[in-house]
Amino acid sequence: MSEPFVRVLGAGLAGSEAAWQLAERGVRVRLYEMKPKKMSPAHHESGFAELCCSNSLRSDALSNAVGLLKAEMRRIGSLVMEAADATRVPAGSALAVDRALFSQYITERIKKHPMIEVVEKEMADAEGEEITVIATGPLTSDGMAEWISSLCGRKGLHFFDAVAPIVEFSGINMDVAFFASRYDKGDADYINCPMTREQYDRFYRELIAAREAELKGFDSAEQKKAKVFEGCMPVEVMARRGYDTLRYGPLKPVGLIDPRVGKEYFAVVQLRKENAEGTMYNLVGFQTHLAFPEQKRVFSMIPGLENATFLRYGVMHRNTYLQSPGFLCETYAVKDRPHLFFAGQMTGVEGYIESAGSGLVAGINAARLAKGRAPLVLPRETMLGAMAHYVSHGGVGEFVPMNANFGIVPLLDHKVRGGKSVRNEAISARSLALLDGILPEIRS
Repeated sequence: MSEPFVRVLGAGLAGSEAAWQLAERGVRVRLYEMKPKKMSPAHHESGFAELCCSNSLRSDALSNAVGLLKAEMRRIGSLVMEAADATRVPAGSALAVDRALFSQYITERIKKHPMIEVVEKEMADAEGEEITVIATGPLTSDGMAEWISSLCGRKGLHFFDAVAPIVEFSGINMDVAFFASRYDKGDADYINCPMTREQYDRFYRELIAAREAELKGFDSAEQKKAKVFEGCMPVEVMARRGYDTLRYGPLKPVGLIDPRVGKEYFAVVQLRKENAEGTMYNLVGFQTHLAFPEQKRVFSMIPGLENATFLRYGVMHRNTYLQSPGFLCETYAVKDRPHLFFAGQMTGVEGYIESAGSGLVAGINAARLAKGRAPLVLPRETMLGAMAHYVSHGGVGEFVPMNANFGIVPLLDHKVRGGKSVRNEAISARSLALLDGILPEIRS
């Protein structure tokens, strides 16, 4: 009789994290991944945990919700956080990574683990009685999507996720652009392309009138009814909301002083380092689904990018997520099929770290089930617990994907003076203290 194993379907951030948590707890894992035999529209590399949208994993500060989430995951022993810390590139107070090295690190760690067997195969269902974690991602294949739809008894929802262009550093005109971080916070890791009012006016007019790309294949039928997640909104959609929308968003000039002239500009486009060598830069906040020639034409109007070489244009693709409230438990297990877990963006968490965090919780609980132990529900005061509670219970009104945020965490039982940042740091301190008290149980 062969030794039992837990199936993990998908080796993205959530699946890789779930497999790691299982294996580290002595549970044998069979990890199924369709790459490189079959690639989704958003993926281009063969490795695990590929970052498609951005190399930024956002803030590391404990005054920020995702900063707290990372701290919790580091304490528990997250593979994704281990890889991120090992492959980080300078990005001020944010945690950004070299994408290729990040994926390579996780792939090697997974493949070398004696408790993990990797199977290069596309799975069209999760039938059977084996404990299974489904982490096939927001672009899950048609067969699996149909099976999941039949499982949950309701049609999956779709929204469209847009990614930003990357330019080559050598083509950026540094006589126009300048290095700086907002309010001089951290190192001057961002390239800033300044705009006068006249330059912004011309750019804005062309941006809101630019031609969008036609969506093809599985995306085309849903283009008109697309729901765009606010956290990854295309820059042209944001611009059409009003003249100043970009100036209060990704083009906000506040706190960015050009050291050469000692002043702020009307608007500023920021570029963030995409790799450790600093040869590639990402246009921060410029997720888009404009046609490629339009991206070249309009984005080249940004001062400093007149002759930029675009190494990757922005693209837009469909994401799929469950109506998780009432369907999933706070352990990410299906309520009426406790041997079946979901993890990743499909559950309704949004963001790279959030996806990995859901995989961490699902993996821990799948391991506990495999060992005959009771499920572990993390306290809502932790960010991991708050995310799991939101996914399983929802909020007010229609269920929509959600990033980690302090709004889903219970309030403090006392007042804290000093402003929002101080209050958030106090919430984080409470969360980490609670987590520290149950770490032996979590790690066992």
